[in-house]
Amino acid sequence: MSYAVAAQLPIHAATRAAHTADSDPNPPITEPAMLHYAVVFLVIALIAAVFGFGGIAASAVGIAKVLFVVFLVMAVVSFLMGVLRKG
Repeated sequence: MSYAVAAQLPIHAATRAAHTADSDPNPPITEPAMLHYAVVFLVIALIAAVFGFGGIAASAVGIAKVLFVVFLVMAVVSFLMGVLRKG
């Protein structure tokens, strides 16, 4: 909606028109952030282990494991909610 058309509408109608034009009812599916960070910490752990930083590698592996488990739990819950919603 152009600014000239929005200026002619009442305030609430212009706000609603701008909001509906900007909002996307079907946002694009993006890469899961939890899984991304789990892989990042795993790569950090591998690089740290190669260079001999055992403490940092162990910490990064621990963080990667926690994030991966959280991702799995959220993925299973999301899957079950989708199945229950459709069924």
